Amino acid sequence: MGRLSDVDRAWLRMEHPANLMMVTGVLTFDAPLDMDRLRETLEARLALFPRFRQRIEGRRWVDAEGFSIGDHLHHIPLPPPADRALLRRRIGALISTPLDPDGPLWRLTVLENPDGRTVLVARIHHCIADGFALMFVLLGLTDAGPDAEPRRTSSEEPPRRGSPLRRALQALRRASGDALRARAVEVSGDLWRLLTLSSQPRTRLRGRLGPSKRAAWSAPVPLSEVKAIGRALGGTVNDVLMTAVAGAFRRYLIAHGEEPAELRCAVPVNLRRPSEMRRLGNHFGLVFVELPLQLATPGARFDALKRHMDRLKRSPEALVLWQVMRITGAAPRLFEDVVVRILGAKTSMVLTNVPGPREPRYLAGERIQTIMFWVPQAGRVGLGVSIFSYAGQVRLGLSVDARLVHDPERVLEAFESELEALAELGGAVIGSDPAGPTAPSPPPR
Repeated sequence: MGRLSDVDRAWLRMEHPANLMMVTGVLTFDAPLDMDRLRETLEARLALFPRFRQRIEGRRWVDAEGFSIGDHLHHIPLPPPADRALLRRRIGALISTPLDPDGPLWRLTVLENPDGRTVLVARIHHCIADGFALMFVLLGLTDAGPDAEPRRTSSEEPPRRGSPLRRALQALRRASGDALRARAVEVSGDLWRLLTLSSQPRTRLRGRLGPSKRAAWSAPVPLSEVKAIGRALGGTVNDVLMTAVAGAFRRYLIAHGEEPAELRCAVPVNLRRPSEMRRLGNHFGLVFVELPLQLATPGARFDALKRHMDRLKRSPEALVLWQVMRITGAAPRLFEDVVVRILGAKTSMVLTNVPGPREPRYLAGERIQTIMFWVPQAGRVGLGVSIFSYAGQVRLGLSVDARLVHDPERVLEAFESELEALAELGGAVIGSDPAGPTAPSPPPR
């Protein structure tokens, strides 16, 4: 038993048939999963998190009578030919299907190809926890090798990393009252900026949403190559990937006959300390990042995004948005609807960038080949973009409203072209030793 927090309540009430509040994770394997071993692993390790056997009753979490892991784990053989197109359609159908509100709000679905390759799709409601905590839970089901026992006897935890932005926000969160009062002017300025942000321009990326969603993901990109590009341009991996995303959507809009304009994305920021990652619930803020699609060259877009991201690292904007969500969750439903509508008008997409494990992980004895995930959108936002790194590779994932973007594969193709353009701009030697002694100086742009 426990009380539903105000922030978690806010995410529960945002549920809409055209925008389901689910965090979705996708793990792929080159072999069939042992379903009995997977079930045993879930029973042993999810027991650490009572939320996974509870349902919501009013404003409280209560134990679900007759709870069984088997009711939340499903195995679906795919008919031949089980190609990528079929897999994307099945995943799109799953992320378009709501969870049962009368039971624990999560489901795991195992999709098995005729050739034995397997995909695990995890759908978990946002009111249980945010994407950062849920990724910790999901990876907590995995092991460093294939022979681990389902019931862990050690305190092994999946690796995790911070970011400069998150560390800066955590330092602010731990600051004394005097220090926080000293920054009252800056906080007030960020709140005023949020309130006065302009609405987003009309593009094909915004519009009336429907219940059908589509999922797509890119080919893997070696993380060493992205780091080489960043060194060559004088920026970070995040700067490079955000610039490539901006360039991809610029190319997409131009290909559809639209003049690209500056678009804004909402970027979730984890506010937990590393020691708090086991705690479920929602404890993240949002920052709004301007994607300079109107700038014609990759270099100009890179410079603009780097300046913007450097400013955000010193800003308490994410904390401000977290407090806004606390207020909306405690307020009447009508007030929350107004806030969600206002904030939704100020952004065109939700973009997440999460560093995953550096080394391969195993689930139920099988090596995880790839990991992808998507977070939900809210209001009139119908486009989710995720960047996730795992075992030395990076992938871009898209979760889109089928009415707005019927061809997400074109965005992924453009993303790969933008990375190539950034590599050419920086003169980075792609495929070289990432720990090499020298890198080109940032070129004039």
